Amino acid sequence: RTLATTDRIHFPPLPLTPTRTMAAPVHVMITGAAGQIGYALAPMVCRGAMFGPDVPIVLHLLDIAPAAESLKGVAMELVDAAYPLLKGIVATTDVAEACKGVEVAVMVGGFPRGPGMERKEVMGKNISIYKSQASALEEHAAPGCKVLVVANPANTNALILSTYAPKIPKENVTCLTRLDHNRALGQVSQRTGVPVSDVKNCIIWGNHSSSQYPDVNHGTAGGKPIREAIADDEYLNGEFVKTVQQRGAAIIAARKLSSALSAASSVCDHMRDWVNGTPEGTWVSMGVLSPGGDAGYGIEAGLMYSFPVTCAGGKWSIVPGLPIDERSRGLMDATAAELKEEKVLAEELIAAM
Repeated sequence: RTLATTDRIHFPPLPLTPTRTMAAPVHVMITGAAGQIGYALAPMVCRGAMFGPDVPIVLHLLDIAPAAESLKGVAMELVDAAYPLLKGIVATTDVAEACKGVEVAVMVGGFPRGPGMERKEVMGKNISIYKSQASALEEHAAPGCKVLVVANPANTNALILSTYAPKIPKENVTCLTRLDHNRALGQVSQRTGVPVSDVKNCIIWGNHSSSQYPDVNHGTAGGKPIREAIADDEYLNGEFVKTVQQRGAAIIAARKLSSALSAASSVCDHMRDWVNGTPEGTWVSMGVLSPGGDAGYGIEAGLMYSFPVTCAGGKWSIVPGLPIDERSRGLMDATAAELKEEKVLAEELIAAM
């Protein structure tokens, strides 16, 4: 059912590329839109943080029935904010309606892990959610829809969605590790005093979990190699890695709530770079399907794994040929092993359905 009384303006979708006609709004779906991240993300999208200050937007907001009134309130506030770029709102608890014509799908909604819950139980609930949403996207979304999965376990949720939406190109389903990437940039900036805009090419390898490997071996701060700029390998191999890995937990401890503002900002960064391209000489981290072999740095094909990527023409490419030392190899393989365990568990749960 439709919850908002705002204008429901439908425009024929066009291919989402940097050269598309700017007069045509981009249809963007946010699931879990009444939640913390959705509430932070929607205004950023409406202000042009995702695609630029000249790209109009139609927002498709989806949430579950118990959140219907909250979702209605979000839609009301978006109307009240009078964003010039916002050309329409579809606020609904109907997944098929939400997916109609969307060109970008940001999958924030998912079943969170509560106290005492086993990982298998959480994954089982998310498989049901993402199976349903994948089918709706495949049937109703615009051709070439770009999908970004945020809800945890993000890598495996993205893999499930890709499995159940075979018509969506595999390269168009990604998961968010840009938040971890940005956390790494921020920690290097704090440690060196270099503005974060001048910190480049950190890497997040693997899973969006505490097994991820934040790698500074190829990055720079103020034009200098990060290891040279910080000159403290003990810190970079120890405290730095743990800080990035555990940053989400630290924010929960401080706020009593999970990361919302930084997650929403990172979603916009991920999509903006994917659609508009990464700056020359700069790469970012994205969770994408590993191609296996040398192109995937030896990571098993079919795992949804975070790699360094560059983007151009609306497509991502894994940065090739970076030298990997023995320590990094071990950490990259360890997070891959966790993802393989998650994949096997997901396959067992799907087979039992």
